[in-house]
Amino acid sequence: MTLPNNIAAKSRPAINQPVNPQKDRTGLNRMWHATGYSMAGLRAGWNETAFRQESLAAMLLIPLSLWLGRNWVETALLAGSIIAVMVVELLNTAVETAIDRIGPEWHDLSKRAKDMGSAAVLLSLLLSIGIWGAALFHRFA
Repeated sequence: MTLPNNIAAKSRPAINQPVNPQKDRTGLNRMWHATGYSMAGLRAGWNETAFRQESLAAMLLIPLSLWLGRNWVETALLAGSIIAVMVVELLNTAVETAIDRIGPEWHDLSKRAKDMGSAAVLLSLLLSIGIWGAALFHRFA
């Protein structure tokens, strides 16, 4: 069965038309739209319990890093380690979401990818705890 030409043309993109309109944007227009996509990603992350908990902790710990850090390097390490945990959490959530989109059935490679994302979050948390522990030790010991 063939479709009439007007219906067939609407069902597939033109040869030179990109599938993603963001690819044709340049300059400030591209930056404006990219910022909107980033904000949508942060809103989506906020719906994840772990990211929300880490964000709330960041609201306390980042200002605390300004007091605890003795110079700009220490302050940057303290605050940066908290931001790094949040970044890794967002990436882990992205991996899990993409795998869940493929299908809900159990697969060894899906489990492996999700476990590695979880391990990345754990390592970032351990790094942050280590940095904060060292800073607290040097401040009060």
